[in-house]
Amino acid sequence: MAIFFTIFFTVYAAVNYYIFIRGWQALSSASYIKPFYAVIFVVAALSYIAAKFLDGKVPHFLYEALIWIGSFWFAFMLYFFLSIVLVDFLRLLNWKLNFFPQFIMENYAEVKRYLLAAVVIISCIIILIGYLNTRRIAVNSLSIELPRKQSHLQELNTVVLSDLHLSVINDEKWLENIVSKINELNPDVVFIPGDFVDERAETLKLEKIGGSLSKIKTKYGVFASTGNHEFINGIKGTSKFITDNGINLIRDSFQLIENNFIVAGREDESKKNFTGEQRRSLNEIMNEVDKNYPVILLDHTPFKLEEAEANGVDLQLSGHTHHGQMFPLNFITKMIYEVSWGYKKKSDTHFYISCGVGTWGPPVRLGSESEIVNLRIKFK
Repeated sequence: MAIFFTIFFTVYAAVNYYIFIRGWQALSSASYIKPFYAVIFVVAALSYIAAKFLDGKVPHFLYEALIWIGSFWFAFMLYFFLSIVLVDFLRLLNWKLNFFPQFIMENYAEVKRYLLAAVVIISCIIILIGYLNTRRIAVNSLSIELPRKQSHLQELNTVVLSDLHLSVINDEKWLENIVSKINELNPDVVFIPGDFVDERAETLKLEKIGGSLSKIKTKYGVFASTGNHEFINGIKGTSKFITDNGINLIRDSFQLIENNFIVAGREDESKKNFTGEQRRSLNEIMNEVDKNYPVILLDHTPFKLEEAEANGVDLQLSGHTHHGQMFPLNFITKMIYEVSWGYKKKSDTHFYISCGVGTWGPPVRLGSESEIVNLRIKFK
């Protein structure tokens, strides 16, 4: 835990310092702007961190403003950083190959200033597009076949959504829209493999966020597993928040649903980092399961898919990756995870990794979408 936050804050500080210095240098011919630049930069860079430290200690309007500013700053930071790296790479090439036109070299100070303005404007446009994209909720459909075994069902109409990240950004009004879309699909059951929250339970209750979850209409119920953000925001409070809103939270255990199918749920693998305790192995859980029924596993982080395959799981549902959330981070999640987003079958085990319906940090998506999955299961 301490190592994670040490690495995070070190990288965050280093990237922000790099961006700040390059911006400061670009304003060398406009010194009168520098004080405003410094104030705006520092406020933006510190807003999210300050909000988390001041949660419950400052007026709520100030907390909310800091969250919004700081969240969007993560997106600006990414695209500012990539733009500056590209410019510095071109400068390095020019130092070796000397290919910049003469007018750039003769007006270097002004070119830097105009380039800074262009980067800011283009980043604003990109982030606005990403914000609008994340507010458009896609409903994706998929049909699969599972062995019926002892189930009496012919078909199961399910809805899968992960990574709600409920917060002052992904708020109750946003959640009402999600619930409305779920109910339009008339699901038999809803599965949510983790990351309900992006705030402490106390903050969500204060803002009256989460109540719409109890309005989800199903035949068999809503089942969920924990995600890393449940542990980040205090597992005791967040787990109670989830169950108080009508969700069946399955933690390293399983439930047989009306003698038709089994839903198993694993604690997120981050549990050990926040509690010092290991989650149960999948083998332990599955040894207790009656495999004469179809088994659906909820496991937030899609690592080691071969474990589900080896233990006779029929369907695993996961989230966590956000498919990078913002281009080009999707290339990184593709390298880390066997499946960054979408469907895969390994032997007799089916997998669906959702890119999430909500967002962490900036409410911005580029190269991914906010999705609800209508997964129809036919039993053969």
